[in-house]
Amino acid sequence: MDGSAPDILDVPIGIDATGTRRETDAMGAVEVPADRYWGAQTQRSLEHFSIGDDHMPPGIHHAYGYVKMAAALVNGAAGRLPQWMADLIARVAAEVISGDLDEHFPLYVWQTGSGTQTNMNVNEVISNRAIQLAGGTLGSKSPVHPNDHVNLGQSSNDSFPTATHVAAVLALHDHVLPELRSLHAVLEQNARKWAGIPKTGRTHLQDAVPLTVGQEWSGYAAQIAAATGRLEAALPGLYELAAGGTAVGTGLNAPPGFAERFAAELAELTGHPFVTAPNKFAALAGADAMVAASAGLRGVAVALYKVANDVRWLGSGPRTGLGELRLPENEPGSSIMPGKVNPTQCEATMMVCTRVMADDGALAAAAAGGSFELNTMRPLIASSFLHSARILTDAARNFRVFCLEGVELNRERIDHDLGRSLMLVTALTPEIGYDKAAQIAHAADSTGSTLREAAIGSGHLSGEEFDRIVDPRAMTEPPGAE
Repeated sequence: MDGSAPDILDVPIGIDATGTRRETDAMGAVEVPADRYWGAQTQRSLEHFSIGDDHMPPGIHHAYGYVKMAAALVNGAAGRLPQWMADLIARVAAEVISGDLDEHFPLYVWQTGSGTQTNMNVNEVISNRAIQLAGGTLGSKSPVHPNDHVNLGQSSNDSFPTATHVAAVLALHDHVLPELRSLHAVLEQNARKWAGIPKTGRTHLQDAVPLTVGQEWSGYAAQIAAATGRLEAALPGLYELAAGGTAVGTGLNAPPGFAERFAAELAELTGHPFVTAPNKFAALAGADAMVAASAGLRGVAVALYKVANDVRWLGSGPRTGLGELRLPENEPGSSIMPGKVNPTQCEATMMVCTRVMADDGALAAAAAGGSFELNTMRPLIASSFLHSARILTDAARNFRVFCLEGVELNRERIDHDLGRSLMLVTALTPEIGYDKAAQIAHAADSTGSTLREAAIGSGHLSGEEFDRIVDPRAMTEPPGAE
């Protein structure tokens, strides 16, 4: 085909072919599956890096769709691509973004550390799909070339970290943060609902002075809110893009102003305030924004683990545990013990949180592993973050829907245990002193009597005085509280 605009066909996605076709790259010819849009470099990666079952997460090539669309539109507006070609690349990029071409992105996480093979996978798929729509021959690289046109003004070294930032922002805005806000809302709702119900506090796994159930749950809500805020604080770093730095940060082969126009176009396409990174050398060689965002996910995981573990313990029983909470019964808990029901949502959530912490460790090590002008562990960074974001989103939703929204209080157990708590004796300390109060507590514990009986028996105060001083509900409020 010549350089004139071809007729663009309305061809549905898919290739009706069997066997293989011949594709070429700078190293020669490769046979690729005839029913796939990818080309020679993708096929070489499949053959040389088939390690494990860890494939590049879909979020990366979806984000790459935005990268290729923005670049094509900027290049078209600048006259570096014919407008029809820029529009055609953008059209196919939209199919990538929507997930309609997901089956054509088969690569593994464990590949070149720059993500070059994933970048070329995207370039080849867009090229061949565009060729199909233009009525050309798949694999011919005409009229749309994967490098000369789809990758114009870009390098894998700047486009892969750019796609990673886009994928991270989309994951946080569209999935993680909304679920965390919903989780916080339920925790806060329960805190308000149970604000006036006193219960036994526990420190060191031992009885402590009372607090209200609402106060305990307000702590959970505050932890999740604070962790969510710290995660949100990492977003500005992710908005800064490496695009325009090309191979080493100098911007070679990208025209003047490309970085700024690309970022503006991407911001328009996604609705997020992306900007060009002020220093492209740092953007290519480091991954500090991803480290900060991953630390935000880890912070959420730490807080959520604590909440889930507390709920698990407070729901233990039903007869020989703490038993303060009645957790929803979602499924049988044992293959041998009839009637057993376990705190499975808590357990799953805790396992997810543990994995998020581990992913963060891997990501941090990978980010530290950059050398000179490039970090060469980008696929691991991208995969670790998106994996954490995905499972944390799902776990937060399931924990909320299948546990927290249906949890109920066992008031009988709460009131009974509060009445038996020896640490109510703490209220007597200002009246009779620490040592005498301790004697009363030890006497009640050793004889099995109530705290009130032991106090009266000590001769230090009457029953009426004990009842006036030891008020569990009043003990949950600081002096002067209304």
